[in-house]
Amino acid sequence: MKTQRVEEHLKEKLKDPYFRELYELEEQKLTIVKPIIAYRIKHKLSQGQLAKRAGVTQQHISKIENGEFSSIATLEKVLLFIGFTVKFEAVPVRFSKDEWAKIERLANRKGRVFASAVESKRYLKTA
Repeated sequence: MKTQRVEEHLKEKLKDPYFRELYELEEQKLTIVKPIIAYRIKHKLSQGQLAKRAGVTQQHISKIENGEFSSIATLEKVLLFIGFTVKFEAVPVRFSKDEWAKIERLANRKGRVFASAVESKRYLKTA
């Protein structure tokens, strides 16, 4: 059986544009999560203690630390408490005119709205 180093495996996987996009999204989430975890460790706080001080629930802290940002208002509240904020930026999705046309046709036919560029690309690939 051939063994492969993690770095080599990741390098190979990153050649896939869909995997790369998801990987980059996870990296972006990590840049948001790291300061929160670092603050908790530095101040020797549990998730519950940080939650109480920031005015949110422990479950919110847990979800945020796991990269689940279902509430931007809650995320912002926690980040402001530790001295950070979050910056959002809208960036254009890179699709050709033909790809856009196909996505629109498929979405209209199936009554779908795509949640992300990754989902749109995956749908294009399977359609």
